[in-house]
Amino acid sequence: MAVATIESARVPTIDIDVFGEEFLADPYGYHAQVRDAGPVFYLRKYGIYGMARHAEVSAALKDWQTFISSRGVGLSDFATEKPWRPPSLLLETDPPVHDRTRRLMNQVVSLAALRKLQPLWQAEADALVDTLLARRNVDGVTDLAQAYPLRIFPPTIGLPEEGRENLLSYAMATFNAFGPRNRVFTDSEAAAGPAAAWVAMACKRANLSASGWGADVYAAADAGACTEDEAERLVRSFLSAGVDTTINGIGNMLHAFARHPEQWAKLRAQPSLVKRVFDEALRWDSTVQTFFRTTSRAVTVGDVAIPEGSKVLLFFGAANRDPRKWDDPERFDIERVASGHLGFGFGIHQCLGQMVARMEAEAVLNALLPRVRRIELTGEPVRILNNTLHALGSLPIALIPE
Repeated sequence: MAVATIESARVPTIDIDVFGEEFLADPYGYHAQVRDAGPVFYLRKYGIYGMARHAEVSAALKDWQTFISSRGVGLSDFATEKPWRPPSLLLETDPPVHDRTRRLMNQVVSLAALRKLQPLWQAEADALVDTLLARRNVDGVTDLAQAYPLRIFPPTIGLPEEGRENLLSYAMATFNAFGPRNRVFTDSEAAAGPAAAWVAMACKRANLSASGWGADVYAAADAGACTEDEAERLVRSFLSAGVDTTINGIGNMLHAFARHPEQWAKLRAQPSLVKRVFDEALRWDSTVQTFFRTTSRAVTVGDVAIPEGSKVLLFFGAANRDPRKWDDPERFDIERVASGHLGFGFGIHQCLGQMVARMEAEAVLNALLPRVRRIELTGEPVRILNNTLHALGSLPIALIPE
């Protein structure tokens, strides 16, 4: 890890361990402190800069020429350290490579392709909710937020049926790897060895079904849009963007409604608000809490001079509750116009899978709304610590039928 030097006497220095277990368990308890430190601050423990206000975070994400991704979107600097795995051709590249691969993937995950899948995905959501209603007391994470994407997304890609449960530990380890090599990372890495081997096998052309988004990516390689090796890496990109972040987004959304029953009642009375719900849920409890960028040149933000080659940690979750941007930001309000939230990132690296995540979340809501009068917590939710994600491991709830 390259350690930055402080070139500006004006930069506030923070001694909080932002990858410590106390912070990861409750980042919102610390966000006001990092936001109020200033537009830019210096995290002494890691020798890096940080930004936590909405204006600066969104501006950095938009300015991809200065705050680059090709040196890694984690703590490691790919210019000085060997990447822990072949870099993502979407998340960890800059133009022109990023533009070429993003264009290819946008053609595969097109709005037309999603519209064809929508009736099947809705039918699967309806069937799952009917099953859960018969039980009434369920785990909102394992029984719904995990179970639903694992029913529909792996077949959409064309992944082998056996071993799909490996996607969960693989994605958790992937997002942990963007942080330091702390206990949270080493524990998930130890559990993810077999999962990584399964993913490497599953993403190869020979192991994918003849139809599906994976096959479409390899067809693009045959047409010259990318190489065979790039196709395999692009299929792998689906497995984190379309699984874990979506699972946690749905889990956090269910948690929000269980904590705010008046909002569920409001949604049932005004179902036209469905398309706003997921955005507000992502703003209120961001699945992806942080990502890094690296400065390609010396840049001044506010009064702070950030040297070239500095790692900058961008706090998406803190920016999404910034009172400089949002009125009453701690309140979950489905009538809020949450456009501008950073739950899917911003700029050219905005999440490829956001249309997938939105459609899955809306299918779950459309299945629940006519069937479930109230969502009640029946126990304390359990968080899984992750260096990047705000993730639920368990959400004990009762689905109170109509």
